[in-house]
Amino acid sequence: MSSAAPWSPADVVPLREPADGVGPVVSTTAELERVIERFAAVDGPVAADAERASGYRYGQATYLVQVRRPGAGTVLIDPVGLPDLSTLGAVVGDSEWVLHAASQDLPGLAEHGLRPASIFDTELAARLLGMERVGLAAVVAEVLGLGLAKEHSAVDWSTRPLPTDWLRYAALDVEVLIDLRDRLAERLEEAGKAEWAAQEFEAVRTAPPPPPRPEPWRRTSGTHTLRDRRRLAVVRSLWSARDASARARDVSPGRVLPDRAIIAAAQALPRHTGQLLALPEFAGKGTRRRAAVWQRAVDEALALPAEELPSLRGPRSDAPPAPRTWADRDPVAARRLSAAREVVTALSTELSIPAENLLQPDALRRLCWTPPDPADATNIAEFLRGRSARPWQVDLFADRFAKVFADL
Repeated sequence: MSSAAPWSPADVVPLREPADGVGPVVSTTAELERVIERFAAVDGPVAADAERASGYRYGQATYLVQVRRPGAGTVLIDPVGLPDLSTLGAVVGDSEWVLHAASQDLPGLAEHGLRPASIFDTELAARLLGMERVGLAAVVAEVLGLGLAKEHSAVDWSTRPLPTDWLRYAALDVEVLIDLRDRLAERLEEAGKAEWAAQEFEAVRTAPPPPPRPEPWRRTSGTHTLRDRRRLAVVRSLWSARDASARARDVSPGRVLPDRAIIAAAQALPRHTGQLLALPEFAGKGTRRRAAVWQRAVDEALALPAEELPSLRGPRSDAPPAPRTWADRDPVAARRLSAAREVVTALSTELSIPAENLLQPDALRRLCWTPPDPADATNIAEFLRGRSARPWQVDLFADRFAKVFADL
């Protein structure tokens, strides 16, 4: 989809060593002060990245922060030993921060006092340019012709001390970001999408944290196979017991008890630990060692009175029903959705932008299910703005949607 010249993986030059080498991880106040002096002595954007221990630790804490500024070099910081990095953020001031998939890193950076005044998101830029692969390694290969190794992308970054190979990987991730940003900015300008990108970047930077998910236990993989309230109660009880254990031990919940074990217990409804341990999903040493905890959670669910069992439908929501039901529930709304999706698909092809980046799918569904009255361009524009659509998206769609709605 991209309009850039074709490239071949054979042309990619592997990037194996950071230009400045791999320095020691900054972990003391004195070391941080020296970094701040270096960053204060130069100007320009700041490339940044953050590493978590997803899949290993509970939550999304940041265990390594990488920053680079032209003239100051690359710095790797241990935020466990230095939880307050606000002085670094202050010295950078209003300079632009360059990140890849910024929405993943900004919350963790903010927890340590790093709140950019403006950002450039290289992943989002790649999406707006219609690039088929938008992971950092793929974008760097296509745009810069450089090869980034990704074998350490899913390691346990809470490990101490961090292996040199991992630190090398972390340093290389920020080494290329500013050059990548400059090349992508040129392409955005040539494609007439620079202002669109700026609006998207600002929306990511200022996005509020997502609200807590109601009944998060319902996201347990396999829950959709259970059509019995008692079995759902077992899932809820086991999920809560697992979450409490994982939080207390600072371990990823999936490592404490896999989802498949929760679903297996909900299907079997074991009455004692012997029956529980007979399930293949509870054969692991760690799982067996805590068998009494898991059986107690099952027993609590089995003892609940009927009125305390979870519903089959899940929590109430103001979201529209599943689109597959619209034809029966509201045929006119179904026709609106079909027509609106055709508009989005056509523009997606014309502009080489994925449909989900052209307009938020939730906003599209809500508009089609409960459109404003009258559904003219002015009211549709106001509706879309109320659903966080950016000005460029409103400009693209308000008139088009009004026209197709009027023709139904």
